[in-house]
Parts: sequence; structure tokens; C-alpha cells
Amino acid sequence: MKRPIHAEDAAPRLSPSVYPEPFAARVTGRVKKPLGDVFGLTTFGVNLTRLAPKSLSALKHAHAKQDEFIYVLEGTPTLVQGDERTVLEPGMCAGFKAGTGEAHHLINESEADAVYLEMGDRGPGDVVTYPEDDLRADLVDGRWVMTHKDGTPY
Repeated sequence: MKRPIHAEDAAPRLSPSVYPEPFAARVTGRVKKPLGDVFGLTTFGVNLTRLAPKSLSALKHAHAKQDEFIYVLEGTPTLVQGDERTVLEPGMCAGFKAGTGEAHHLINESEADAVYLEMGDRGPGDVVTYPEDDLRADLVDGRWVMTHKDGTPY
């Protein structure tokens, strides 16, 4: 049995990003603490994520099979969802249904850190599309395989 912890005490993810360059540099300032991993969760993930000012949560993306959910704890990140922008504040949440093709991400346009919980399932066979970038991610045997949109590897 794993004992409860303070979420802030969790170790950050070892690799700050699975994106290849030049994309990885665009999420500099993002720190994820994989809380679900601390407890050995395998069917869904939970991350405590901190975005420094001017940081991105991810490239604008849409999942084919993974539902996502975020809950803002601190700060005022801006949710970019399709062509809409919404400034979020503590206590606000948003969900992103898989398979809709609706791309989204957060940008911290403020001068203070933003902190939020992100949750998503870990089902096999997910594909992530990035409408604004030449990038595709396929979940293969529990690992993300990043390619160009035409399928050629990075």
C-alpha cells in the first residue's frame, strides 16, 4: 500500500517532454509531476503541472482515444480551444472528449506560475494530431512514437 503524499513533494517527470526538437523547446517552463505513477495507477494518469509565465502546456493537439480533463489550482492560464481563448482561474475546469478533432492547449500569458491537475486515460492505440505542426504521436506498447504527419520518423 502506497501512503498518501503531498502532491508538491512528488518528483517531476524525468524527461520534460516526449516531443522531438524543435517542438520540445516550445514547452520549456512546463514541469509535470506524474501523481498517478507514484501510486502505480495504470488505467489513467494524473499530473500536477506547473507552467511558468509564457509557457505552453503542450502543442495544440487532439486525441483520438484519450479523454482529458484539467482543473486549475493556481494562476490564470489561457485555454486555447479551436479558435476560442478563455482565461481560466482557480476552481475552473475543462474537459476534452476524445475523437472530436477539437485541438486545444494552455498558454500561461500571465506573470505568475499557473498550476493545474490534468487527468487522462491510458488506453492503448491513441493517436494525437497537431493541426498547427508537422507532428503526429502514436501510442505503441505504452510509449509515444513521434513522426511527421506523413509517417516518417523524427
